[in-house]
Amino acid sequence: MKTNLLIILLLFLVAPAAVHAAQGVTEDYGPVVADIVTRGDAAIAGYSPATSVLTGNEFSRIYFDVFEGSGMEFTLRLKDNSFMLRIESGFSLLISQAMRGEPKPVLERSWATLKKDLDYAVEHYSSGEQSFWGRVMQSFVILFREGVEAMLVVAALVAYLRRSGYADKVKVIWHGVAWALAASVAAAWVLGAVVKASGANQEAMEGVTMLVAAGVLLYVSYWLTAKRDADRWQAFIKGKMDRAMGKGSLFSLGLVAFLAVFREGAETILFYQALIGGFPGRLDAIWVGMALAAAALVLVYLLVKIASIRLPLGLFFGGTAVLLFVMAFVFTGQGILELQVSSLVRTTRLEGWPMVSWLGIFPTRETVIGQAAVLSLLPLGGLWMYGRKKRIRGGRGELREGAGVS
Repeated sequence: MKTNLLIILLLFLVAPAAVHAAQGVTEDYGPVVADIVTRGDAAIAGYSPATSVLTGNEFSRIYFDVFEGSGMEFTLRLKDNSFMLRIESGFSLLISQAMRGEPKPVLERSWATLKKDLDYAVEHYSSGEQSFWGRVMQSFVILFREGVEAMLVVAALVAYLRRSGYADKVKVIWHGVAWALAASVAAAWVLGAVVKASGANQEAMEGVTMLVAAGVLLYVSYWLTAKRDADRWQAFIKGKMDRAMGKGSLFSLGLVAFLAVFREGAETILFYQALIGGFPGRLDAIWVGMALAAAALVLVYLLVKIASIRLPLGLFFGGTAVLLFVMAFVFTGQGILELQVSSLVRTTRLEGWPMVSWLGIFPTRETVIGQAAVLSLLPLGGLWMYGRKKRIRGGRGELREGAGVS
């Protein structure tokens, strides 16, 4: 509940200034795609391995200055985020192939595929002025989609502490959320006012944040799994959870909350800046959408809270650990994609590999390797848990023997 109030307060404070700071956005994709195709065709026609860097830089400018700068990336993300990521991945592939100096036919095939996707966007997603409720839905999607992942993580962590008998420690989670909101404002200001729409820097920051979040989520996921077993025998060892819930563990939980909210916060602010700046006459629709999204996020929080109370303790802890592990898997794929778009990581297409954007799965070798590394931790974690259970059994035996002696 506190999370929703803080998010809404944050947006109410930031949005008025956004009217003057944001760039306009468009939903008429025809002229934008025509510009992209003209510049892209010229870049491909003049490409040779000797001019690889020039061509790569040109496609990078096309992506950030035209596709993203026009607002097409923003509005297409609201209409079909998966398809927007498909186009984003296509640009990333072209940029990487050009920078590596691959043969011209390779770039021509990638460019032809990307042009088909851009034409599809014009045919199926381009539109003129939207109705009041159409703009409400856009505003709703921004806050709800960006906030629901963070809400699930925060709600699960709060429920974990309460069910563990540490309700007084919940403030650590809310402190992490509050610091994340403040950091989101600062990051949005830096990206919007100082960096001046340097899209590559924004993508790089998002990518690094996602990968850091993935690492912390993995750590806390295994930590929660271990605590599930510890709770079953804490009656044998008085104070075991007190020692486990030390400063380091509390810091990790607070850091998870911080990263979950920060990952979404700055992007949410920038999205609303673009929406308000691009359509200043529809502020009433935007506020209605925000209010509906806030109500929906409150409902998500309450559902997680109710589920945490009714589920058996071991099942709840195990479910929370699985949730965090899955989110780490997703963040890894999405984070690497963002670094690919910013040209910090190369892009190597895997032909025939599926794209499942909601799971962070993309048809590139780099994202697959990253997520495979995450999955490889499952058997390693299983071996660690097996060894830990053996130590627990040994501890139980020693306690029973000690009790018999006394």
